[in-house]
Amino acid sequence: MRGPATDPTSAPGPRHLRRSAGPLTAAALLLPLLGAAPAHGAADSSAHRLQGAFATAAADYHVPASVLLAVSYLQSRWDQHGGAPSVSGGYGPMHLTDARTALAGAEHLAEGAEDARGDSARAALHPAVRTPAESAVPARLRTLPKAAGLTGLAAGRLRTDPAANVAGGAALLAAAQRELGEPLNADPADWYGAVARFSGADDSATAAAYADDVYDVLRTGEARTTDDGQAVVLAARPGLRADTSQLRRTGLRTLSRDDTECPRSVSCESVPAPYAEFGDDDYGNHDLGDRPASQRIRYIVIHDTEGTWDGVLNLVQDPTYVSWNYTIRSTDGLIAQHVKAKDVAWHAGNWDVNSRSVGIEHEGFLADPDAWYTEAMYRSSARLVKYLAARYDIPLDRQHLLGHDNVPGPTASTIPGMHTDPGPYWDWRHYFELLGHPFQRTAGKRSALVTVLPDYASNQPVYTGCTTAGEPCAAHGSGEVRLYTDHDVTAPLVKDIGLGTAPTEGVNDLSSRVSTGQQYAVADRWGDWTAIWYLGQKAWFRNPAKTPTAVPAKGFVVTPRDGTASVPVYGRAYPEKEAYPAGIPAQSVVALPYTIAAGQTYVVGDEMPGEYYYSVTFTTESHRVVVGKDLYYEIQYGHRVAFVRAADVRLEGVAG
Repeated sequence: MRGPATDPTSAPGPRHLRRSAGPLTAAALLLPLLGAAPAHGAADSSAHRLQGAFATAAADYHVPASVLLAVSYLQSRWDQHGGAPSVSGGYGPMHLTDARTALAGAEHLAEGAEDARGDSARAALHPAVRTPAESAVPARLRTLPKAAGLTGLAAGRLRTDPAANVAGGAALLAAAQRELGEPLNADPADWYGAVARFSGADDSATAAAYADDVYDVLRTGEARTTDDGQAVVLAARPGLRADTSQLRRTGLRTLSRDDTECPRSVSCESVPAPYAEFGDDDYGNHDLGDRPASQRIRYIVIHDTEGTWDGVLNLVQDPTYVSWNYTIRSTDGLIAQHVKAKDVAWHAGNWDVNSRSVGIEHEGFLADPDAWYTEAMYRSSARLVKYLAARYDIPLDRQHLLGHDNVPGPTASTIPGMHTDPGPYWDWRHYFELLGHPFQRTAGKRSALVTVLPDYASNQPVYTGCTTAGEPCAAHGSGEVRLYTDHDVTAPLVKDIGLGTAPTEGVNDLSSRVSTGQQYAVADRWGDWTAIWYLGQKAWFRNPAKTPTAVPAKGFVVTPRDGTASVPVYGRAYPEKEAYPAGIPAQSVVALPYTIAAGQTYVVGDEMPGEYYYSVTFTTESHRVVVGKDLYYEIQYGHRVAFVRAADVRLEGVAG
């Protein structure tokens, strides 16, 4: 959703693995695993301080260094985030939590002008802001104070000093191991229960899913340079088998996953959104349907909550509020399902997209670059998306896996109020790697198509308004690339005529930005610059050959039919008037204030039948999917997708 320029801190089944055949030597207590540390002498260098901190903490608290490294990787990918807290108040490489720094004063779903249902056949729904009452802070959000007590280190130091933070994490793991009656030995296979407890989950399914992920990292190994330039390596242990029987001794509750639509590889619970009738012909907060029998599910829409877990779950259980299908928790990746996939949730602000999509909310804040998303949440989300994509035959690409910020306004008047989450700091590149569909070059260097693919860490466009309107946001990696009217960074930014305002560098201003994985047709080239067709105009971005921000691609494009000066662009793919039967009001097929001029080309994401789901009553007898003869193409028109009538354009292939 649209991120406020305020400080958000104010206001397959579980794996059954066997223990490895033999323990490590006692000497391994004092050193990381072979390959987990830098070469001789490098541990003292500035680029290897963090690797040394893991080795020191492992020795001090008698925790296998490999386990400590793997847990930290799943928490933060070893990043420090400048000492800033995550959405759930987590700090540092170990994501030690103190929720007092992450209490949100309001939830995003009640903010902004967007009608989440997005259907003019019913009155717009703009519920009032409801701030949830404060409640006891769960233990999973108070691990930093506990670590302070175990280590004797000041809480402030645990927040800001990476080495102290790692020591705090090691102390928590050692304490969990002792509480389970397990020895503080060097064999990582014997730490499964402690890792599960470290997750902070209060149920065994979530704890097991977290621990399984940690042990996957242990088996595959990892290596990367962190956000503050630290080189960290964890050697692979492909034969490692964990003692999963320890989970039974953790005392965690059993999570009922009955009535949920989730893969067995994640922890998932049902927190249903209510379907209730109230007032004068009013009901909420979703519509009953019969998908995919009645209508194909074509999209998965990625959102962030702009609020904390407990408050957001309170909102989705309010029958007078709006809804979405799933929410994913930051600390451990727990998934809550609210609306069945067969039914239509009100989440995207465009009824056509809602009726053809599933919406997934992620605990996070788009306007705060260091209210970061955990690796546990990214991985849990990726598993859910892969499951949904396989179940409903949804292609895993950016034409079908949309951010809320890619959903078009259904009509001209709705464009300015559309939401902008998950924003420029969502790491689409890493997310698609987890999905097993990494973005890559698919054509020769002079191809007429490109896929946007900047290096997330080094690509740091200037944004404003993260905390104070007009003030620069903190420098941070981003998956988005800025567009100019000419091949010059001093040239004006590209303007979106649908917004009716001058373009800015605001974190919520999508006028002149493209996002990782999106594909566009090349309009021109000039030295290190590439121009694409975007919102009916040429839009330029820097694309040096040695450090490209986009790579050549192949695919299909549309261009106006021969003899046509321009064709209209639509925000929804509705059927023609003649398709509506008696008793169902025909929905207007009204163009947006955009066109495609002769000579311009736009990348095609899918062919869409003209459809409209009529559902404006609580009872389902009158519900019906109207299907017309008109066909549409979904195209990447600007930052958001759009639709054109197939009869208006010519489809062409670009082999590259």
